[in-house]
Amino acid sequence: MAVRFGIDCVLATPPIWKTKRIGLVTNHAATTHDLVPSRQALLQQQFNIQKLFSPEHGLDVLGTDGHAMKDGTDPLTGLPIVSLYSTKLAPSIDDLIDLDTILFDIPDVGCRFYTYLWTLTHVMEACAKQEKKLIILDRPNPVSGNLELAEGPLLNEIQSSFIGRWPIPIRHSCTLGELALYFNTVRHLHCNLEIIRCEGWERNSFQPGWGTRFVPTSPAIQSFESMLLYPGLCLLEATNISEGRGTYDAFRIAGAPWINGKAIAGILNDMGLDEVIVTPTNFTPTESKYANQLCWGLQLEVREPDFFQPVSYGLILIRLIKQMYPQSFEWKPYPTLVNPTGKQHLDKLLGIISGSEQLFELPLPKFIAEITRLTQCRNWKEEIGPYLLYENSTFL
Repeated sequence: MAVRFGIDCVLATPPIWKTKRIGLVTNHAATTHDLVPSRQALLQQQFNIQKLFSPEHGLDVLGTDGHAMKDGTDPLTGLPIVSLYSTKLAPSIDDLIDLDTILFDIPDVGCRFYTYLWTLTHVMEACAKQEKKLIILDRPNPVSGNLELAEGPLLNEIQSSFIGRWPIPIRHSCTLGELALYFNTVRHLHCNLEIIRCEGWERNSFQPGWGTRFVPTSPAIQSFESMLLYPGLCLLEATNISEGRGTYDAFRIAGAPWINGKAIAGILNDMGLDEVIVTPTNFTPTESKYANQLCWGLQLEVREPDFFQPVSYGLILIRLIKQMYPQSFEWKPYPTLVNPTGKQHLDKLLGIISGSEQLFELPLPKFIAEITRLTQCRNWKEEIGPYLLYENSTFL
């Protein structure tokens, strides 16, 4: 059975609120199962959409990572666009005053530091304050809802930021609808919340099994493989190693002009991590680190997604490169709109108190023991359990 997203379900059974004044939080990656943009499909069925709200990367999902996005007008629908990744991260009173209901439909990648989730939390808070109903058109987690694959650390709120506001693991194994229900309770948000559930999704399934084509969710997530590796290779942002931004294969490749990819690939393949195959490669990014410079490095192929743990793998990869190239490797800031200095980026990504760089100075046995401890999820399965909307069998 093919997966039907929340948008498909609401279109199949139009609700009584379709004539209300609706604001839609969305982007171009949000489509029906048949790949029609959600905003277009809703208007075609006479949903009374008055304005659009867009997250990081803009409505067209083409905006550069971490760069502010402007308000505008949607060329597809003619509707006004209010950016929620600019001088403000939440809708203002004026943005919501002429609306009755807010719809949220944005695909996620299942990772804590992907910002669409945190846009949702700001929208929840704004809706609660302005007494507006929020309806989430839910979508499956593309890297599965298998909670055995969740990886920590759980965020320490000392490191709260727009790449992680509240305590959840890096890989959370939930849908945005489930996380919204969880936050609404544990954070006492008091949002008038409704979840339109998706159908036909089994928690252990991955995006390629949904029966629909992959739609890029941001400039650097152009494939399911990039999405699967993202929770680990995104940690390279805090280093002078390119994570492949400025190429089609971002987060599937890693490198720098000074790396010998063949040597590192041999070591990683000899480690016996059979779920990943590593091959030497070279690439020339068009932006970000080493723009227009030839980089040598690695390409990763995940052969067994059911067993792959990207956070642990990313930490091991950084340590190996740092150990092999101590004179060239550097920790680097990563400036963005929400962290202009870019300082403590690794701490914010990992969500630990401070000093995460010191982890990589440990002897190998202690390093392995420490990342094993860090990536455990400390009762996350039990904590999130009451808020799960989908069982480990096909939801009907």
